[in-house]
Amino acid sequence: MDNTFYISSALLSLTDIYLILKENKKIELSEEAIQNIKKSRSYLNKKQDLSEKAVYGINTGFGSLCNIKISDDQLLKLQENLVLSHACGTGDQVDFTIVKLMLLLKIQSLSYGHSGISLEVVNRLINFFNYDILPVVYEQGSLGASGDLAPLAHLALPLLGKGKVKYKNKIIEANLVLKELNWKALILKSKEGLALLNGTQFMSAHGVFALLEAHRLTFFADVIAAISIDAFDCNMSPFDQLVHQIRPHAGQVKTAKRINALLEGSELAKTEKQNVQDPYSFRCVPQVHGATKDAIDFTTKCIKTEINSVTDNPNVFVDEDKIISGGNFHGQPIALSLDFLAIAIAELGNISERRIYQLVSGSRNLPAFLIHNSGVNSGFMIPQYTAASIVSQNKQLCTPATVDSIVSSNGQEDHVSMGANAATKLIKVATNLKTILAIELFNASQALSFRDQKSSVFVENLIAAYRKHVPIVKEDCLMHNEIEKSIRFLDDYKVDLETFLND
Repeated sequence: MDNTFYISSALLSLTDIYLILKENKKIELSEEAIQNIKKSRSYLNKKQDLSEKAVYGINTGFGSLCNIKISDDQLLKLQENLVLSHACGTGDQVDFTIVKLMLLLKIQSLSYGHSGISLEVVNRLINFFNYDILPVVYEQGSLGASGDLAPLAHLALPLLGKGKVKYKNKIIEANLVLKELNWKALILKSKEGLALLNGTQFMSAHGVFALLEAHRLTFFADVIAAISIDAFDCNMSPFDQLVHQIRPHAGQVKTAKRINALLEGSELAKTEKQNVQDPYSFRCVPQVHGATKDAIDFTTKCIKTEINSVTDNPNVFVDEDKIISGGNFHGQPIALSLDFLAIAIAELGNISERRIYQLVSGSRNLPAFLIHNSGVNSGFMIPQYTAASIVSQNKQLCTPATVDSIVSSNGQEDHVSMGANAATKLIKVATNLKTILAIELFNASQALSFRDQKSSVFVENLIAAYRKHVPIVKEDCLMHNEIEKSIRFLDDYKVDLETFLND
């Protein structure tokens, strides 16, 4: 089986990326991409030789220094200085899966032949990807304006034999890896440093990573909600398709259909209920979870456009004989989507915590705090506190980054997207959501153990698998350990994302 993915003009999809990561595929440039890159670089070389004009980033300074023309003998030094001076990231290291995505997305963007970069540089990026040589990149430093300058500078440093990389599960100096592989450090030619540093690959890689997780988590949110619905002895009438046909938001219809499928054959679901209506956190699962699904679909479309775009500057148009300095590096389109996605998935945690609260409330013939001999035992009282705390933190993290802007580069870059901040906090929101859902699963499975009737075959099988890791709580125990085991269960539970992505 060919384990190679070819970079071409065909649109890169979330499914492609998921499979590249899952199957650890190698990547290569298609012949079309090779020719596009060569053609663009050849044109740029000729244009540079024939022109006395100042062309931004090719023979000028950068940012507010754009009007300072650089002499020919300084052009190579200009590119190296650009990378060194911009590599000023701080904070936590970026997850190396996201760094690998940054490499992939940078290669994709450069492959279209509108960046003027050489084939040698793109091939070195591909070698880094294929050999799992992953640069150390830091979370802080990008304004999401001229793209992601600081993090992309750290991504580019190892090409020059500088900075650090993760290689063979160790973080070491990049020059040592190049020496081991007998690779020479690259000397960047005109425009190449700028092509590497301009772009939205930091934001986009975070967005892709978060979307893949969001698709998993929205599935878990439905599954765990279904368990809670049976555990809380809820009516099934709110999930009747007739209700959703007269308000046919796609996510709402899909959620109701999934809840019905998950609980098909449940004895608990079929029993006649004493309660006429259920709290909104149960009754409105299709509407709330569904709205999040629709937001995920919107963000997926935005991210898909972004990862299949050229986002550096200036752009080279060989056939039109133009080199145009524009603003495709500006992160506003993706930044707004990342803020939206964070808000949308945080709501899954918000409604999940409300179900947790209802389950421990001592109603619907469930014992208070889901434990016998309460008083001596606090039972599930405090896991709800933990979930509430995390939900509150998510609310703070969901303050939109994009409503902020700050002037930089001596006034040249006077509106910035703050998309990088939107990207990094989105990952934290997703991680927090997983913890909240794990706590709900912990609570709902405990609540279900007090019911005499069975749930559906799907739910009973899932709970049986869960019980191998997290037992029923008979009396107070160290709850931190049980929550951690619940989180690991979600991490290890196999979900075939190909069936959900549909992009």
